[in-house]
Amino acid sequence: MKLDDTPRQLGFRMPAEWEPHEATWIAWPHNRTDWPGRYSPIPWVYGEIVRKLSRVERVRILVEGRCAEEQARRVLRKAGADASALEFFACPTNRVWTRDYGPIFVKSRRGETALAGWRFNAWAKYDDWQKDSKVPAFVAKRLKLPLFSPSRDRQGAEAAGMVLEGGSIDVNGAGLLLTTEECLLSGVQARNPGMSRAEIEGRLRDYLGITRVIWLRNGIAGDDTHGHVDDVARFVAADTVVVAAEPDRSDANHEPLRENYALLRAAGLRLVKLPMPRPLVFDGQRLPASYANFYIANGLVLAPTFNDPNDRVALNTLARVFPDREVVGINCTELIWGLGALHCMTQQQPR
Repeated sequence: MKLDDTPRQLGFRMPAEWEPHEATWIAWPHNRTDWPGRYSPIPWVYGEIVRKLSRVERVRILVEGRCAEEQARRVLRKAGADASALEFFACPTNRVWTRDYGPIFVKSRRGETALAGWRFNAWAKYDDWQKDSKVPAFVAKRLKLPLFSPSRDRQGAEAAGMVLEGGSIDVNGAGLLLTTEECLLSGVQARNPGMSRAEIEGRLRDYLGITRVIWLRNGIAGDDTHGHVDDVARFVAADTVVVAAEPDRSDANHEPLRENYALLRAAGLRLVKLPMPRPLVFDGQRLPASYANFYIANGLVLAPTFNDPNDRVALNTLARVFPDREVVGINCTELIWGLGALHCMTQQQPR
């Protein structure tokens, strides 16, 4: 395999999340500043998530070191996780959001697996990202898999690597990709200053096998990533998207989500509305609570809940669009204080 060629030239594509997994990658929580004043329940939330995942696939866990691994094992043992499905990797991180800094796995037509390692700069907002940015190379080395880095332009000349977070995109595995202009094109928290829409689309084609990018406008209120699509709209089948909707015209999310729905309808996709929870506010800050931040595992969907009347509606909606999977709610009222939920903290490795 020639790493000078792009994944697309070698027949690679990014699979849909619902395709079979070999494992789920997470990072064990350790950065207390991400949940100021509310860190103590977070390891137990992780324990419940891993308990569910370990019953259906392997869970590969990044830890700070031996002491952190022992602490994690104690929590997971008490939580009832299947120890035989767990693997620990000593790899220091800044934060737990592996969706955004972890590698994106791609598969070839011949069944080969490789990694696409994008640049990570902590959402162009925080200064501490250096450990997180090393994770793709670490995973590639440990798994002995090829790592493609988008560090060349389309003519083959050396260029700066493109910043891309996994939460900023969603794919159907058949060439379609969802993203938002707010995240990838805005001058606020600009990921790739100077890159045009066409250049970004070109990199997505070359490294993820994308044939069509569907651009939505904006993300939800409270999202410190500035527009991640995994709080807004998600593929649940090749032609079907669940899309967050807010009927309350006085809510800050109403108009952006209405506009995104119209764009998806114009794109010719089948749409299923997913409700939003009521505004979740802590210490005067609105949090990015969204039912769209679910995670699809083997035979299982983990869905965030928020002690809200719409929890039941969201779970029933997801059960209808995933009739062959068990849909399980995970209470994320504590986790979301860290400004992320279930999809943000997971990264799938396809089988």
